[in-house]
Amino acid sequence: MDKVVRETTARLESGKYSAPALSKGLDILELLAEEPRGFKKSEIAAALDRSLSEIFRMLTVLQERGYVMLDPDSERYTLTMLLFELAHRHPPTKRLTRLAGTIMEEVAQETNQSVHLAILHGSNILVIAQTDPPGNNITSVRLGARVPIVVTASGAVLTYAYEPERREELLARIPGVKPADRKKFNESVAQAETLGYCESPSMVIEGVHNISVPVFSYAGEVIAALTMPYIRRLTEKGDPDFASCKKILIDASAALSVKLGAGAAAPGAGE
Repeated sequence: MDKVVRETTARLESGKYSAPALSKGLDILELLAEEPRGFKKSEIAAALDRSLSEIFRMLTVLQERGYVMLDPDSERYTLTMLLFELAHRHPPTKRLTRLAGTIMEEVAQETNQSVHLAILHGSNILVIAQTDPPGNNITSVRLGARVPIVVTASGAVLTYAYEPERREELLARIPGVKPADRKKFNESVAQAETLGYCESPSMVIEGVHNISVPVFSYAGEVIAALTMPYIRRLTEKGDPDFASCKKILIDASAALSVKLGAGAAAPGAGE
């Protein structure tokens, strides 16, 4: 079996096995994943250096299979939620969201803050679970949202254990990264390396202070980030303060990591 695997890998690396149509389809999906507004057919062809006719054929198939949809008014193609749904059928992600559900609900109730769970998706974070608090005034991130890692505390937490070169590769894939954003991101990464979590003012919404804590797998790897976009309400004096919310979130992340089998790899486990 090992010999077969090695031979197959060698053929793949040498280009002996190729599937041009599949490659074109994947190129289209990856391109659309980077732009929520979508692209027109001509823009996709130009971006991928392909002819309009071959791009049209691929888009027709992807649309028929439910992976992309066409807005007749703007003539833009965008991704559907099918890939997101398929990812959730994948056992590890399904188990992660199932185990996180009750814990996230308890955190939201106890802190009166929203909380979301994100994983790394290319150079973005992908929100795979989200829970709202009971309060009337909330700040939350949409389920299924994709946000560049460079502007998120979750992104720093998800990548702080990476080699610097790997983080740079991810950042290089994000168009138009501002030097100031890169500086703040690197500071958040350094904070996560030192403290085991990240707390920082939101780079997206003024007045929000994010707290993000890693979730560990059984192998001790960071597989998700549990994040709270903390807001201080002026009319609800009984809410836990920032320090209390941070502790609750850290404990919740440790509890989730333990459920995933991380044991001593989880921050705060065994304390």
